[in-house]
Amino acid sequence: MMKYIGIAILVLLFAGSWFKFYQSGDKARDIEERVEKYYDLGDPEEKVPALQTELSTMQGQRTFNGILLTILSAGLVGIVFVTWLLPIVAHKLTHAVYDSGEEVEADPFHDARVMMAQGEWDGAIELFKQAAEQNPMNRMPWVEIAKIQKINQEDPSAAVETLREAIEGQEWEENDAAFLMFRLAEIYDENITDRDSAVAILGQVMEQFPETRHSANARNKLHEWGIA
Repeated sequence: MMKYIGIAILVLLFAGSWFKFYQSGDKARDIEERVEKYYDLGDPEEKVPALQTELSTMQGQRTFNGILLTILSAGLVGIVFVTWLLPIVAHKLTHAVYDSGEEVEADPFHDARVMMAQGEWDGAIELFKQAAEQNPMNRMPWVEIAKIQKINQEDPSAAVETLREAIEGQEWEENDAAFLMFRLAEIYDENITDRDSAVAILGQVMEQFPETRHSANARNKLHEWGIA
């Protein structure tokens, strides 16, 4: 919604700048005609200097409006490209066809990534959740959701809840479970500044996966923090 409000404001600014640019052109031509007229009459009332000053001011305003129009035009073109054209191009590339006649395998996260390109974070999260439901043992949708919440929505607490839901909702393979737990500990430590919770998570990694590289990595991280 905010995206469309921003576009509407930009369009209004563009229209206002164009109107002022066009209006200043008309006024400048009118002043130039008056200056020529007074020159022809010999300028008995000495109005030419004042008119020339006014004309110079008007031309300066017109130049400024022209620069503003250029900037706003570039902004509109960029928004149109990112919002409408880029998703279309991405869709066409995704569904391109090989010379053999076999269609390119669809990216299961394609629609979610299109939403991300448009800044539609809630829509992207919903699509990643659907992907997680379709393939419960794929950790990537959960990782992407947590990343959006932490970085784009600046809500690390929501990212924590997402990762906890993922960890507790599945019987993950060892590598997947450890990966999610390390990401959870990372957010606790770096984004929420709750090192005690991060330490507890790493302790769970060591307890759940003893004598593995995951346990060794957790132990090394605890040593870095000065915790035996």
